Amino acid sequence: MTDFRIGITGCAGRMGQMLVREVLDREGCTLSAAQERTGHRWLGHDLGEMMGGAKFGLVVGDDPVTLFATSDAVIDFTSPAASTIHAGFAAQARTIHVIGTTGLSPEQEDELENAARHTAIIWAPNMSLGVNLLFALTEQVARTLGNEFDIEISEMHHRAKVDAPSGTALALGRAAAGGRGVDFEEHAILSREGMTGARPEGAIGFSTLRGGDVVGDHSVIFAGPGERIELTHKASDRRIFAMGAIRAALWARGKPPGLYSMRDVLGLSQD
Repeated sequence: MTDFRIGITGCAGRMGQMLVREVLDREGCTLSAAQERTGHRWLGHDLGEMMGGAKFGLVVGDDPVTLFATSDAVIDFTSPAASTIHAGFAAQARTIHVIGTTGLSPEQEDELENAARHTAIIWAPNMSLGVNLLFALTEQVARTLGNEFDIEISEMHHRAKVDAPSGTALALGRAAAGGRGVDFEEHAILSREGMTGARPEGAIGFSTLRGGDVVGDHSVIFAGPGERIELTHKASDRRIFAMGAIRAALWARGKPPGLYSMRDVLGLSQD
């Protein structure tokens, strides 16, 4: 069997470089292409040299048509706008598209749905095994406990993270809402300031912390009368996200078109 060809877009970023290393180290996989945005200083240069090592013999490009045409799967941790555009190229090339980008708008999510009619797209706010188990546990606990248990979600990330709350925190909130059988948008309180009044019954609250080089900490707190349940996941190495993304790409081989999640990849979906 020939090696599974994986392309990386956003290869100069922290996650992009981590993905490159993981693909190169993964038996049965080969790095087919590496892409950056037009105008980036890495364009036209050998990827290995730009990453501070020996030459890979692979030049960084900016043509998404070539990226998707020469790859069995493309892994994408870029930006909402870029990932949405890339999904269109994936649909045209019938190439697996693994997206770890967060902060997509509802309209951009609809575009992913449309592209997924033509190819397998795996989109998840977090690619780690542990966090996806946390999603499932959060839904289960929320389903079991009544409204006498208040739900609060706390997250902390590094100082450079641009979206808040994190995509993972929002997904945890949606998991809790799904467990309770309520509409997330109607019950979410994303921030608090000033004289907010008493906490509304059934609310799903959020708190956001930013600082240092924290990879990602997430906690879901179920606070009830006389007791409190806390579910926590702490990431200390970005490698877990790269490993999960490659696992998702390999899982999607031979899968029919559709929009999948890491819960599908890990067999945690209840559908």
